[in-house]
This record gives sequence, C-alpha cells and structure tokens, in this order.
Amino acid sequence: MDELHIEIGDLPPECEDLRPKVRAFAKKHLKNFSRVQRAHNWSGRDIEFSKKMASQGWLGMTWPKEFGGAGKSMLERYVMLEELLAVGAPMGAHWAADRQMGPLLIRYSEDRLAPKIVPEILRGEAFICIGMSEPDSGSDLASIRTRGSKVEGGWKINGRKVWTSGAHHAHYMVALVRTNDSEGNRHAGMSQFFIEMDSPGITVRPIVSQLGTRIFNEVVLDDVFVPDDHLIGVEGKGWDQVTNELKLERSGAERFLSSTQLLLEMLDEANPDNPQQTVSIGKVIARYATLRQMSQGIALMISKGEDPSLAASVVKDQGALLEQSLPDIAYELFPEKLGDGSEFDQVLNFITLAAPSFSLRGGTREILRSIIAKGLGLR
Repeated sequence: MDELHIEIGDLPPECEDLRPKVRAFAKKHLKNFSRVQRAHNWSGRDIEFSKKMASQGWLGMTWPKEFGGAGKSMLERYVMLEELLAVGAPMGAHWAADRQMGPLLIRYSEDRLAPKIVPEILRGEAFICIGMSEPDSGSDLASIRTRGSKVEGGWKINGRKVWTSGAHHAHYMVALVRTNDSEGNRHAGMSQFFIEMDSPGITVRPIVSQLGTRIFNEVVLDDVFVPDDHLIGVEGKGWDQVTNELKLERSGAERFLSSTQLLLEMLDEANPDNPQQTVSIGKVIARYATLRQMSQGIALMISKGEDPSLAASVVKDQGALLEQSLPDIAYELFPEKLGDGSEFDQVLNFITLAAPSFSLRGGTREILRSIIAKGLGLR
C-alpha cells in the first residue's frame, strides 16, 4: 500500500515578514465590510478590491519577473491568501485568473497568449472563468462532449459547460474540449482553448442558487470560432494540463477557510463557563489547526517541485467536511440566536445555504475519494 506524505515545516522569515503587511492592508480596505459580506469570503466579488491587491503586487506574485510578476515564492503567496481568506476578503473576481490561468498561459503559451493576457491579469483587469464541467458529466472530466473541429485558421467549438463560476462577469474562458477521439484512452484527445467571452455563438445562462445569488452559469458554445493561436499548449494534451491545474485548485487555504466568519461569530458568542461550547468549539479549532498544517505542508511541497496531487485531494475533501459541519454545530450550541435577526443569525443562514456547494467545487467528494483510494493502492 502506498503512503500519504505531507511535509510539515516552518515558513521562512520572509513569509512572516509579509504577514503584518497583509493584515494592515486588510484592516484598511475591509473596515467597512459587514460580517455578512465577509461570510461570502473568496466567492465575493469586488473589482476595486482586486485592483487594490494588484497595486500591492499580490496578483501574479509568484510569476516570473520577465512576465511582470513579482517573482515571490509560493509560500509568500500562501501567507497572503491565508490572511485575506481569514477575514473574508472578496477575491472572486480575479480568483481563477490569478490562481491557475495565468500560470497556465505562462507555461503553455509564453509566446502567444501570455504576453497579451498576463499584463491584464496583473492589473486586475482580466477575469477568467474555467470551462471544465459539463451536463451529465459531474466531475468525470474524461466524459466531456464539447467538441472542437478544425477549420481554416482555427477551430469551431460546439457544446455546453455548466457550473461555470463567474462566466457572466468573465472576459475570457479557458475551456477543455475534445478535439479527437482516441480509442482505449478516455484521457487522450482533449485540448484547452482560450476563448473570448464576447465571441459570436456564446450564450451565458444563469444558475441561480438557493441563496438567490448568481455565481454559477451554463455556457452554450454554438459554432464559436477560436483562432489557432488560442489553442493552449499542444493539441490533444489538455488532460495533462488540467491535472496540473487541479493541484493548485485543491490544496489552498480556501479549501478550509470558506466558513471562517461563522467560526468567528461562535467565538464571539461563546460563554467560557459553558463546557459544551468550550469542548465543541475547541474540537473545531483543532481541526482547523490540522488542516492548516496540511495545507501549508502542501505549499512547502510545491515550492520544492514535489507532486502533491494525492495530498491536495485529502485537504480538499477534509476541508469541505469541516466547513459543512459548522452550521450544525452553531445550531446546536446557540439555539437562542436562531431567527433573532442578528449578524450571527444572518451569517449562519448564509453559510447554511452556501455550504452544500463546498463539496462540489474543485471535484465532488466521490471523485476525490476515488482519487485518494487509487493513490493509496486501495483500488
């Protein structure tokens, strides 16, 4: 049986030097944000806040200096994100572009797309959505049916993408598309394309959540023309590229800090003389501490060029379990707050309705546990 390895260690001095600077920035720019606004956390969208982060050099901060990035370490970026996530900073507008799309373009399209798009991301002016999931496919990306057909000067794309976060605000989409059929290998024959969202043939339809919010969308692509130079990387190698992206998507601090505001509300309301509250909240904080060590350990592994795929899946799975458990704990410990209209009550209502989606984004629980079982040699 294989073993799950996560390296645990301390962050270097430059990371801890950055921490107070981020805290001061957050205190200044989030002072007028209510507790309910902070509960939206990294799914919250504030273009001006994204531009303020850009002015600090905190978008693309790990990217090479020759592309305009700050050339900082993955660990410094981890500290910056951890501090902002802990206070519910609204980073949804630039999130996908900064976390994975910029690095994707730098790695696979350094001469074509990166010189144009990366500067826009660094200024907080380019927002990118991710076109992976499709109807009837769930998290089984190998079953995608959106197809790209070669035409003169480019490709024609036809199909549908679903659960596409922020598509209605995005300037661009990075879409995983099947460009050829490869018998016997479900993961072959897929390619990634960089698509401008104002292209003819694109229709964005809202998927309204039970919160009444519109984060997710269905995107229909009907004979959408994409020029040859908007093919990312090598035709047919999209699966390998997506696999590298998911390492970034599943391991970050956002995978256990989405419900932080509800924990803060419980801490504010807790009575130190109430043993049930003390024990229950203490157990929650212990789980947070463990996940923080695991997530930080993965950041250390990435900084050394190690492959954290298996460990990242574990963090994502366990982080969602923790986040989704908080509303039930709050209901049990603070029944007197329910329905009283307080900020505690409003935050609890929001997290209760939002939490079911936490085990969908970045891969469903079933898919993640299948990956974990396979990685441990259990199947």
